[in-house]
Amino acid sequence: MSTFQDNLKKLPGISHLAAIDLFDSEGAAVARIENQPGQSGSLTLYNYLAQIYGAITPEAAARGVELYAEHSEDARAHPGKHPNIDRLFSLVAEAKTLRMKHVFHDDGVVSFRRSKP
Repeated sequence: MSTFQDNLKKLPGISHLAAIDLFDSEGAAVARIENQPGQSGSLTLYNYLAQIYGAITPEAAARGVELYAEHSEDARAHPGKHPNIDRLFSLVAEAKTLRMKHVFHDDGVVSFRRSKP
């Protein structure tokens, strides 16, 4: 079985991203994942899911749980310890979708782009 770190090596880079913002179906901000230590792996994974699925759909969330590998097992055993994984569990269970807005690095200026509705 692949580990989370093995899976990350196969995903597109995120050096161009400062963060991603996640929005529910009403347009309310749900979370921000920043490109910083402790969050960059989740940023990489969520960015990949949005590229492939267009948003964080229940199908994308299920794939994300698989890619988190051993961390998903830990998240199931310790709810609240891994909020970015807990969010994916909820999306699958509730059949909900989150839209994502990319926050880009651009020579010190941050620019934005939203994922498909």
